[in-house]
Amino acid sequence: MNPTLKNKQDIRVFPVFSLCLDLIPPGACNLLNSSAIYANNEVNLAEVDIYGFDYDYTLALYSNALNTMIYNAAKGFLIEHFRYPEGILKYDYIPNFAVRGLHYDIQKGLLMKIDAFHYIQPGTVYRGLNPLPDEEVLELYGGTYHVPLEQDSGFYGKGPKVKQFMDIFSIPEMTLLAVANDFFITNDIEYDPVHLFKDVSEAIGMVHLKGYMYKWVVQDLDKYILRGEETHAVLHKLVSSGKKLFLITNSPFSFVDKGMTHMVGEKWRDFFDVVIVQADKPHFFTDCIKPFRRLDTKGDLCWEKIKSLDKGQIYKQGNLFDFLRLTGWRGSKVLYFGDHLYSDLADLMLRHGWRTAAIVPELEHETKMVSTGRYALNLTWLQALTGLMERLQTHRDPESQQVFLEWQKEREELRIMTKNLFNPQFGSIFRTCHNPTYFSRRLCRFSDIYMTSLSCLLNYDLSYTFYPRRTPLQHEAPLWMDQLCTGCMKTPFLEEMSHIR
Repeated sequence: MNPTLKNKQDIRVFPVFSLCLDLIPPGACNLLNSSAIYANNEVNLAEVDIYGFDYDYTLALYSNALNTMIYNAAKGFLIEHFRYPEGILKYDYIPNFAVRGLHYDIQKGLLMKIDAFHYIQPGTVYRGLNPLPDEEVLELYGGTYHVPLEQDSGFYGKGPKVKQFMDIFSIPEMTLLAVANDFFITNDIEYDPVHLFKDVSEAIGMVHLKGYMYKWVVQDLDKYILRGEETHAVLHKLVSSGKKLFLITNSPFSFVDKGMTHMVGEKWRDFFDVVIVQADKPHFFTDCIKPFRRLDTKGDLCWEKIKSLDKGQIYKQGNLFDFLRLTGWRGSKVLYFGDHLYSDLADLMLRHGWRTAAIVPELEHETKMVSTGRYALNLTWLQALTGLMERLQTHRDPESQQVFLEWQKEREELRIMTKNLFNPQFGSIFRTCHNPTYFSRRLCRFSDIYMTSLSCLLNYDLSYTFYPRRTPLQHEAPLWMDQLCTGCMKTPFLEEMSHIR
């Protein structure tokens, strides 16, 4: 590695880093706030009369301890129910191994990060717990990093050969897949990756279907549910401002009732005009046949036909078309919050014109990393170095070509360093080097606004308008300081940096 990259603490020794610091706008590292709401599309809250919510990871945020419990229980099911070798038991849960939005090649048993253009990010392909060399990845995919559309064309991220993990609950599933693959590989045991994927998916599903997760949370609400008082404050603020509220969740009523009572109080249902449980999203948004059923005070199903959705009642199943017909809540006056881009938000935005808000807890960590001086310095030099390479590539003399190769190597080292700031295995959930991730592109497509948690709403007046930042397209001139793009001829000090190098 170039010595300038090793001694960042004493930038006076290396003028290039002094120039990099001059490129960083004053206060740039303090611009981001994890409590802010970010806009993909212009949204005026004054036009929103109805607020809808998912429950899990939206109204209720869970601690990371829940991931460990899900992983351990599913690992136990693999051994007890599917007769997997007991040697897998020695693998403890690995916090922060996987990140949301990764893809899994079912037939090859590979976990990877893919960008918005369906290209695999080099260095982020894992077989088991070990990264696969880039050369082997190219060999497996026919000399390219591209994953064809037909392999990953499912609207909900479930292609025939590649699955995308978009749910926060899927993080322990990805870890268990990596662990199980690693066990078979390190012990030289022949296995079919397709069978392994199916078995791990079923084992994870059993944790939810058998009610284990619900039981753990209910038994220790203080341990597993985070920031409940903030959820209460948000609901109170909305209702006090005359807004109508509704809840649509896949979780059962008994579980939701315990959690909401813990966060909001026994009269939590007074906040909501409509409450729907076990909705079976995303089918709830596309199925026009399944009827609503009312639950009595004991949680038992009632038999009468539902002619209206009344406040104070609990409804089960149903479908969005009947919901729209019975409530009349349509279009952009409705804002729905959820954590799952596909199951919660996609259909509502694309087919029904609701406003959508994505809850992305990972933003808290990501914005902290982006706000560090180390990240700003790495990225500024990476951008400037790319600009130098862009200009130097036209020079064909041997000396210039040698310098270009050195810069290319240094650029790759900087990319790895920047990636590792977020997650050593897979980097940021929003970026693959310079491109947006597949997750990030879906986030922009399916959500008008996004935020770390529901409590971010407390920082804004309910007549506030969220304006998306106008970032220049590649053929447009960057007119604002925070929009200066990679390698542009307008980069200040480009000539000085060239002489220093």
